[in-house]
Amino acid sequence: MLVILVSNAGRVVSIDQIITEIWGDAVPRRAVAGVHVYVSQVRKMFGQLGADGDRLRTSPPGYVLRLDDGGADEVDAHAFLRRASAGRDHFAGERYEEAERTLSGALGCWHGPLEWARDCGPGAGAFATLLTETRLEATELLIDTQMRLGRHREVVGQLHSLVAEHPLRENFYQQLMLALYRSGRRADALRAYQDARRTLLDELGLEPCRGLQRLQHAILAADERVLNGHGALTGAVPGALARAWPGRGAPESSVKATVQC
Repeated sequence: MLVILVSNAGRVVSIDQIITEIWGDAVPRRAVAGVHVYVSQVRKMFGQLGADGDRLRTSPPGYVLRLDDGGADEVDAHAFLRRASAGRDHFAGERYEEAERTLSGALGCWHGPLEWARDCGPGAGAFATLLTETRLEATELLIDTQMRLGRHREVVGQLHSLVAEHPLRENFYQQLMLALYRSGRRADALRAYQDARRTLLDELGLEPCRGLQRLQHAILAADERVLNGHGALTGAVPGALARAWPGRGAPESSVKATVQC
C-alpha cells in the first residue's frame, strides 16, 4: 500500500484504487476494513520514524500522503525523476557540464533494485517501470554527455559492464563502439559490433538496428563525418525522460525510504 501512496505523494488516492493495488481481482468481502488496518499500520510506522502523525491524511474519497512545504523533494523517486528531466534539458541546451552534474545527481538517488515492484498492483508497477526505464535512459544520456566532453576512455569500462548487464540494449553497444573508436581502438570497436550482432541473432533472430550498422560501416570506411560527430546518440532525447510523472517535486532528496506493498 505504501508504494502507491508514495508514487502519488501529494495527491489523493481513492480507496478503490488502493483495493485494486493490494488485491487486484481477488477482493475480499471486508476489503475496506482491511484498507483501514493498513492505513493504521502506515501511520504507526511514520510515528516510529519520528514523522508527523498527520503525514497520511484522510481525504475523501481516500487518502493523501502529505509532503512538507517544498513538495516532493522528500521522496527519492520523485527527486530522481526531476533531476533526470533537468539533466535532459541541460543536454538539449548543449550545457554538457551542467547535464553531467545533474544526471550524476539523479542516478545518485537510485537505491535499487526495486524489489517492492514484484507483487504490486498495476499503478505501482507502472511507476516502477517508469523509474527503471528512466534510470537506463539517464545512464545512456550521461555517457553520451561525457563523450561530448571528450571522456571517451573514461566510459569504456562502464560500457563493457552495461553491455554485459543489458545485452539486448543496442544503444550501449553503439556507445561502446564509438568510445572505443575514439580511444584509438578501431579493432575493438568492430569486435563490439560482432558481439552485438551475435547476441541479437542468438537471442532474437534479429540483425542489429540501422544505427549500429551505420556506425560499423562508418568505422570500416573511416567516415569522419559520422565518427567525429557528437556522441553515439546524436540529437536523441530519451523517451522516458521526456515524460513527466504528474506532480513531481524538487531536485533534492531528504528522505530515503524503502517502500513495500
